[in-house]
Amino acid sequence: MSQPRVICTCREMHSYVEGVRARGKTVGLVPTMGALHAGHMSLVRASQAECDETVATIFVNPTQFAPHEDLNKYPRTFSADLEKLAEHGVAAVFAPTNEEIYPVDFSTYVEPPEVSRSLEGDCRPGHFRGVATIVLKLFNVAPADVAFFGQKDFQQSLVIRHMVTDLNVPITIRVCPIVRESDGLAMSSRNVYLSSEERGRALALSRALNVAKGMVDQGERNISKLETAMRDELLTGGVTTIEYACVVDAESLASLAAVDGTAVALIAARVGSTRLIDNCLLT
Repeated sequence: MSQPRVICTCREMHSYVEGVRARGKTVGLVPTMGALHAGHMSLVRASQAECDETVATIFVNPTQFAPHEDLNKYPRTFSADLEKLAEHGVAAVFAPTNEEIYPVDFSTYVEPPEVSRSLEGDCRPGHFRGVATIVLKLFNVAPADVAFFGQKDFQQSLVIRHMVTDLNVPITIRVCPIVRESDGLAMSSRNVYLSSEERGRALALSRALNVAKGMVDQGERNISKLETAMRDELLTGGVTTIEYACVVDAESLASLAAVDGTAVALIAARVGSTRLIDNCLLT
């Protein structure tokens, strides 16, 4: 089992990816912030199924964290991450320093698209500005053919798709299904923050989504009834705070009068001090 090539500079990473593509091979890109779990590995497998070579990035991006958020305590497990990527045959890993990505005179940021304004945009001001900026930088540094993201960050995937379209970025975006623990908890690097008791309460998120999905499958189309049922399940399950629990259009995130076409149920809630998100397509 060979270790992935670890690349730390933008120039070297760009040269590496361009070299692979010059040999007529396709490149898949899996951007991550590290603390890798089975959800990340599903993105790697999707890339390997579609592309000739897969590269990953590990960078805890400071510009997508607000001052009061968990940047400093975000889990960093670089050695274990490299082992996982080696086991899955990833060719190279881009692992830059903060200074490599954001040098002293850095001052250019991407204004995220309209779809970023609500939900996470309301709860985490500035978050998507940081996300859009780092993702565009990674696409420029590692000009792959296809990039792979997870459905768990549903709004993020829409932001990235809009950005790629609006700015004519020559890359294909793939969004892969949520990977869950056997009891339904959506896999997340932040799950390590949960105590065993909190982890049990965190299952309320997936249960609330299942309640909404079951109601829609049984013919319920009223948004208010679906959202009330989700909130009731979250509160019964013991979440500490509900930031949002809503059903919206899956393409625009616009409010709906009723489920008609493609809708998505989205939840952000805190269990203890840990903020968790989850979602489920309803059609």
